[in-house]
Amino acid sequence: MSMDNTLKLTIPPEDPYYYASNEVMDILARIHKISQKHPVNVLIAGRQGCGKSSIVSQYAAVYQKPLATFQVGILSEPGQLFGEYTLENGQTRYRQFLFPQAIQTPNCVIHLEEINRPENPKALNMLFSLLSDDRKVWMDELGTLSVAEGVVFFATLNEGEEFVGTELLDPALRDRFYTVLMDYLPNDVEREVLIKKTGVTETQADLIMGAINVLRSNPELGIEVSTRTTLMIGEMVAAGGSLREGVVTSLQTSKSTLETILLALHMEKGYLQKGELEYLLFTKNMMSDRSDW
Repeated sequence: MSMDNTLKLTIPPEDPYYYASNEVMDILARIHKISQKHPVNVLIAGRQGCGKSSIVSQYAAVYQKPLATFQVGILSEPGQLFGEYTLENGQTRYRQFLFPQAIQTPNCVIHLEEINRPENPKALNMLFSLLSDDRKVWMDELGTLSVAEGVVFFATLNEGEEFVGTELLDPALRDRFYTVLMDYLPNDVEREVLIKKTGVTETQADLIMGAINVLRSNPELGIEVSTRTTLMIGEMVAAGGSLREGVVTSLQTSKSTLETILLALHMEKGYLQKGELEYLLFTKNMMSDRSDW
C-alpha cells in the first residue's frame, strides 16, 4: 500500500513547563528502555484534567519519537481504525487510514485517546492482537500488519459514572497494559505552571490559587477543579478578565451550583466582587473598544 501519509507522523514539540512526579518520570524512563527490546503498552489513568493526554505528547517529545493520536470514541465497528471502502469514479476501492502506517513505523508513539469510550465495544476487537505478544493482525484488504520495533501504545481513559458514554475497560484488554496513575499537581508546582503558561502575575496567581483551594476544600460543592481548569481561569485573567469571569467561564456546572460556588468564594475572604451587569450592543464597533483589553 502507498505510504503517502508519512509526513503526517511528526515529533511533537516539547513543553518546557511540563511537570511530572519523579515516580512517573522513572516509570516512563523504564517504559522507554523496555520499548527498545519490544513494543510496549501503557495505560494512563487518573482524574479528569490532570494531564493524561499531554504526558503522552511530552513522552514522545522527550524521547524524540513521532506521535500519532487516534480518537477511540468515534469507533463503531472493528477495523474502522485501519481504513474504509470508498466509491471513486464508479469503482469501490479501499482507502487506508494513518493507523496501519503508524503501527508499522519504528519507534512511533500511538495514542489511543479515551479507549473506554467507543460507540461499540466490539470495535476494539482488532486491537487485541496488536497489543498481545503476537503484535500482528490480518486484514483481507491489507494483508498481515506487524507492529514495528520500538512502538509504544499509550491509552488514556476517564472512568466513573460521571463520564457519559464510557465503558468499563475489558479486563482482558486492560491486562495487556502497564498502568501509570496520575494526579493533580501539588499547590506550589501548579502555581508555578500557572504563572509560566498563562502569564499571570504572582499576585494574580496567588489570588487564583486561593480561590481554587477554597473550591477544592469544600466537599459540599461537589466539584473537582482540575489543573486544566486552573489554567483556563489563568488565561482569562491574563487577558484582562476578573477572577469572577475566569471562574464563571471555566467551571462546567449548572447555574444553581455556579451561584453556590460564587457565594462561597465571595464569603471566603472576599475572593470575588460582583460586578454590575448591563446589556450593550454586541457589534464590531462596540468590540473594537475592547480589542486592547
